[in-house]
Amino acid sequence: MPVLGSKNVPVDKINLRLILVSGKTREYLFSPSESAGDIAQFVFDNWPAEWEEEAVSKAEILRLIYQGRFLHGNVTLSALGLPTGKTAVMHLVPRESLPEPSSQDDLHRKKTAGSRCCGAMVCAIL
Repeated sequence: MPVLGSKNVPVDKINLRLILVSGKTREYLFSPSESAGDIAQFVFDNWPAEWEEEAVSKAEILRLIYQGRFLHGNVTLSALGLPTGKTAVMHLVPRESLPEPSSQDDLHRKKTAGSRCCGAMVCAIL
């Protein structure tokens, strides 16, 4: 997967601009079928010299963030609805594990759980 600028993105590829916490960026071409885990492994294996200060010890530490959400390793670019032939932007951060769901997600779960007849209990009709 060659590194490419924003111009002339092939129609069957997605140009992914990755941004580090430091603000450094790099662009790569990926197929829509490639997953967040594939991308992290590729970037780790081809770590840019200008990112040397941000280097990590293993690919599994690298996490992608898209539209404010951490991506699980098996999520593909096509599942995110990213258009081919265009540039998409994601953040690349080192993190051992994914964060816990936000309190807003917990609040949503509590509201939807309370709308069932018995909440978390199981109803049995004898």
